Amino acid sequence: MKAIWNGVTIAESSATRVVEGNHYFPPESVYREYLKKNGKTYVCSWKGIADYYDVVAGEKAAPGAAWTYPEPKEAAQEIAGYFVFWKGVEVV
Repeated sequence: MKAIWNGVTIAESSATRVVEGNHYFPPESVYREYLKKNGKTYVCSWKGIADYYDVVAGEKAAPGAAWTYPEPKEAAQEIAGYFVFWKGVEVV
């Protein structure tokens, strides 16, 4: 699987984990130079607290288009530190 924004591959892995239809990319498969932590969070009732990131490649930014659960609840331990993308980031 690849996550692509503005023609740039920002993550690539053959070992994503699918949760609720979303591909979660292992942390080592994400090119962090394209991510900027934006300070926003979200609380999921069963996964825990997600940290949001802006995705930036070239002159284009996708605010809040990536998130991760650095310390998820026990039910979601399989995705601890994994990244997921949306808001125009193409996952193929």
